[in-house]
Amino acid sequence: MYHQPVLKNRRTLLERAEKFISDTYFTDCNLRGRWWTCWFKVSLRIPDSWRGKQVHLRWESDGEAMVWMGQQPVQGLTKEGEKICYILSECLKDSEPHSMTLYIELACNGLFGAGQGSMIAAPDPDRKYSVQKAELVVFNQEVRELLTDFEMLVDIVKLLGEGNQRGYQALFTANEMVNVCEPTNPSSFPAARSLALRFFSQRNGDSQHTVHAMGHCHIDSAWLWPYEETIRKCARSWVTVIRLMEKNSHMVFTCSQAQQLEWVRGWYPGLFSQIQDHAKKGQFIPVGGTWVEMDGNLPSGESMVRQFLEGQCFFKKEFGNYCREFWLPDTFGYSAQLPQIMQGSGITRFLTQKLSWNLVNTFPHNTFFWEGLDGSQVLTHFPPGNSYEMKGKVEDLVNTVKNNKDKGRANHSAALFGFGDGGGGPTQLMLDRLDRVQDTDGLPRVQMSSPDRLFSLLEAESSLLCTWTGELFLELHNGTYTTQAQIKLGNRQCEALLHDVEVASSLALCQDNTFQYPSTQLHNLWRLLLLNQFHDVIPGSCIEMVVEDALQYYQEIRSVGTRLLQVAGEALVAKGQTEVRGQRSEDKGPVVLNTLPWERTEVVPLTDGTTDQPCGLLLQVDGSVLMENGILRAVVNKDGCLASLYMVKTNREVIYDGWQGNQFVLFDDVPLYWDAWDTMDYHLQTRLKPVREVVRPIQVLSLGGLRGSVTFTLQISEKSTITQEIILDAMCPYIKFKTQVEWFESHKFLKVEFPVRVRSPEATYEIQFGHLQRPTHRNTSWDWARFEVWGHKWADLSEHGFGVSLLNDCKYGYSIHRNVMTLSLLRATKAPDANADMGSHQFTYAIMPHKGTFQEAGVIQCAYNLNYPLRLIDHAPGSNTAVWSAFSVSTAAVILETIKQVHTPPSKEFA
Repeated sequence: MYHQPVLKNRRTLLERAEKFISDTYFTDCNLRGRWWTCWFKVSLRIPDSWRGKQVHLRWESDGEAMVWMGQQPVQGLTKEGEKICYILSECLKDSEPHSMTLYIELACNGLFGAGQGSMIAAPDPDRKYSVQKAELVVFNQEVRELLTDFEMLVDIVKLLGEGNQRGYQALFTANEMVNVCEPTNPSSFPAARSLALRFFSQRNGDSQHTVHAMGHCHIDSAWLWPYEETIRKCARSWVTVIRLMEKNSHMVFTCSQAQQLEWVRGWYPGLFSQIQDHAKKGQFIPVGGTWVEMDGNLPSGESMVRQFLEGQCFFKKEFGNYCREFWLPDTFGYSAQLPQIMQGSGITRFLTQKLSWNLVNTFPHNTFFWEGLDGSQVLTHFPPGNSYEMKGKVEDLVNTVKNNKDKGRANHSAALFGFGDGGGGPTQLMLDRLDRVQDTDGLPRVQMSSPDRLFSLLEAESSLLCTWTGELFLELHNGTYTTQAQIKLGNRQCEALLHDVEVASSLALCQDNTFQYPSTQLHNLWRLLLLNQFHDVIPGSCIEMVVEDALQYYQEIRSVGTRLLQVAGEALVAKGQTEVRGQRSEDKGPVVLNTLPWERTEVVPLTDGTTDQPCGLLLQVDGSVLMENGILRAVVNKDGCLASLYMVKTNREVIYDGWQGNQFVLFDDVPLYWDAWDTMDYHLQTRLKPVREVVRPIQVLSLGGLRGSVTFTLQISEKSTITQEIILDAMCPYIKFKTQVEWFESHKFLKVEFPVRVRSPEATYEIQFGHLQRPTHRNTSWDWARFEVWGHKWADLSEHGFGVSLLNDCKYGYSIHRNVMTLSLLRATKAPDANADMGSHQFTYAIMPHKGTFQEAGVIQCAYNLNYPLRLIDHAPGSNTAVWSAFSVSTAAVILETIKQVHTPPSKEFA
């Protein structure tokens, strides 16, 4: 690579290098400004007098740390995760080295990032981290054991209550232990411990509930820390798990997310080999079957399939088995299409607990069959303890039994123990607690178990289980359908781009077997897209640094994907074929590539100076504009609102009497705590005045012919504006609203409303590979809790013979109440990203009135058309570009969603 020469000036070049790694200067753009760690060299000598003692290095810091020996990580140290000691010797012998050198890597973040004052606050660049203790200590195992005995007994007394016989037995046992235990006389400890052992050894009856304890360490792939820090979190957490397994051969640990394991495989190969060894022993159990624990609502159907495809193939390749359980404990709702996708991926079991967070209604089951859109069913378990990070305490066990809503139907439950979200995982103390009460009268039975054993037992006694049909809607966090709009836009556009690259490349390969299908590049791009679908990234509930990384990944997908699409398109044209509709070679201009499985007639803007012929628009005396294309007739007021939208052939007005469509509205948007996550129902009471202050009145951009369009600008506030182009194309059954917003608000919510002349108790929303109905009324608390819902490319409100659909190219939040159809556009949250959504936004939505059902009217196809634009491909003079189509579909009820080169899995069991 050529560089301009530079003056040979030692001072400037040296200072430039120093500033590039400075922790004071230019941290907004230098290397130090990224999430970083520092290293401590620890040289130590153990006193000879400690012979026969258990010796620990005690390390307390407010940043996460990891101990290294011999260039390998050996244990994580996290004060918040109750891991402050590294065992140097279980019982010091003369033959062991008494002098050694360790290295400790210390991160400038805690388990939950680097926020100041609040866990979800934006990272504080000035926050300081310190080491409070670094010392050699002798660990007294007898005291620890006795403390654990007392803790468990006292908790039993408190939690079983005064009216419980067993609670009084625990109370008197603890009292007797105090009588016999002399703290300054260690010889008295065994007598006290024997009293505890006698209590814990008194057994349950045969009918007692069984708790299946599994070590767990939920690690968000990005959240209050960036992706790169997650790699270190995984290593810190899992190397500690390996140490625990070496000491506790009965321990079982469950681990999801193939992406995280792939990170460790690449960055810590020695640790990954240890993980594989313990997986063969049945201790380290991969679960989940997906690339990441993705959001359960927003990814497309194809993206969800790829999550399972990438995940299952990774687990099979690296661990020899496919996962049988889908593991998604912390995402913000679960699509009704997931059971069918699970079944197609070889998975028949599902574990989560997030619906315990419901704000309004309590979900009625813990163990049940979940039925999806097509009738596919999966056995589903919500751990009744309502947590994926229990601590092995008596409270966890009591709550597991007490909260079980399927008593009499299911007598087995999971208890996932270990610090989570920011990693950490299980501790020795948690294991010790659980070991004491494996079968103690008054508490449920506890056994270290695996997901397969739990679900096998649940399957064996499943005859009385109930069935839940449809989505598992989380009554919380519904602001995540809208927060971080640029991430939503990137996801939708990249899903469409990768779809088009695969279609064009597959057809190019069919036409020319020498064409190089870009399988490696596509594989890498899909993995980037799947990573950004993690359940704190695509929802927008992450810090600004994560947003920057995500947008950079989307840009990489766009850049490489666009190039791959051009290569495939050129190969098609070179062979004389274009996938669906092209121009003859004597015509000037590009060839048109249609990647959807139906014929399309659309207006495509060209860049060669071609203009449309004027017709179809009429500027009226009151300043409004009349737009018509023979299908629709619209009257647009000076402020951009639709005064009328009229279906010409059916003589039907769409806009409700006395109201206006395309009405922008602004709400106050202040949740109780979870800023980026939640929009509360009370925000609906804060509907401010409609946005109608005109900065630039309506102007005609294109007078008609193939396209008619007008534009205008509105003032939202002193800082924010909306500029919109309203477009009506020839032969198009919908009117488009191409929108640009300059958005600089604080805790405000921008939406657009269409009050329509339709009355129906239900509205229909597109989801992955299908659609579902939700109520438009608020009769019950279950209906009310759905005041803000998610959908994909379209939503429809229909009555018999007539309906209206709302289409969009990158939005996911909807509200359809009675006859008002609302699309959520932008939020302005301040935590955990203080600058969330500030800046310029571009998006397009459309309104489509229709005769008959939405299926008969082609709403589904129109929404695809809006999201999958016709692609223009340049071609060389003399190319044969005759019209050609590769596929035909016999019915409009079937959509050919994806065309790609076959992915060869590790075995034929899964495809």
